[in-house]
Amino acid sequence: MTGRSRTSRRTVLTALIAGAASVPLLGAAPASSAPAAVLELPSPTGPRPVGRRTLHLVDRHRADPWVPSARGRELMVSVFYPARPSGGTPAPYMTVSEAQRLLEAKGIAGVVPAATVAGTRTHARLSAPPAPGRFPLVLLSPGFSMPRTTLTALAEELAGRGYVVAAVDHAYESVGTEFPGGRVPPCVACERVGADVEEAVVVEGRAADLSFVIDELTGHRRAGALAHVIDPHRIGVAGHSIGGAAAMATMAADRRVRAGVNLDGGFFVRDAGSGLGRRPFMMVGTEDVHGPGTASDWPATWDRLHGWKRWLTVAGAGHFSFTDIPWLAEQLGLADPAVPLSGERGWYITRDFVRAFFDLHLRGVPQSLLQGPTPAHPEVGFLRQ
Repeated sequence: MTGRSRTSRRTVLTALIAGAASVPLLGAAPASSAPAAVLELPSPTGPRPVGRRTLHLVDRHRADPWVPSARGRELMVSVFYPARPSGGTPAPYMTVSEAQRLLEAKGIAGVVPAATVAGTRTHARLSAPPAPGRFPLVLLSPGFSMPRTTLTALAEELAGRGYVVAAVDHAYESVGTEFPGGRVPPCVACERVGADVEEAVVVEGRAADLSFVIDELTGHRRAGALAHVIDPHRIGVAGHSIGGAAAMATMAADRRVRAGVNLDGGFFVRDAGSGLGRRPFMMVGTEDVHGPGTASDWPATWDRLHGWKRWLTVAGAGHFSFTDIPWLAEQLGLADPAVPLSGERGWYITRDFVRAFFDLHLRGVPQSLLQGPTPAHPEVGFLRQ
């Protein structure tokens, strides 16, 4: 690892910690003139209804890397799954407390009401009975300091297409994640990463977290009926930003994971890409950070991948184009003028390529979309195919 690459990676992560992650919501009108809106996530395109359950998981065999005095490593997991038709209660996007802390962390608490964000309409139903069958499992890990809710649209889309999807929040790594009893732990990692702790601590800790989630979901003690609909032989993982690094690290550490996706994240660990064997991996990122000639760690990682692989860049995309944030910001009239790609196009690209990747590698369904550039997705470039 060169000094230049370490400095570049540290600069990117430090910017996210400092609040650059809020760019899609900056430049907004004052609170008095902010538009009132009922926000709604994009509708899933799959034929199946979507259910959602929330699990509080604690690994008692591991100390928390940020707060060693905590009683084990705590995780909050939203599990989305193909459901039977149900008239159950719509699943909330997030709690008002979570929304308030997220907005405060990004300096826009006076611009957007927390209740507006928390009240975003989703398409999953709480605790709907699972559909019959056995489905592939996909785990999702969010960007640094971001809650798992920022990947809800992707989770619902995959669940409607016949996947069980586990979106995972890692204790003390999010600015707004509510645990049982109304606890919202502080983002201790936000203060320490880049100061006295390397990014690799986050990546390796999350890899252990995700393996633990697989253990819990494929067992019957905590997952209950959901364990019966998960096919433990078809498991994938995807993540945004540092969650994408965790996706690769999880594959390297856990042979149960068959395929992975990194959405615009650096990799941060030594020899990233080693240990995957011939298992497939896809990298999707912005042109300005992960395109040719940039100071990214993607080229070195790419060279260590020996299975099916794709390196895609999206013209005009911003770092958060692969999450819910631009889609919701545009509904509020708060689109980021510095990001040419619309929230709608960012969502369609993310949806189509991530879905195609897992359909190919977890279902064995051929995907022409992944073979090269297409007129329907002119923003997407294929590098080093």
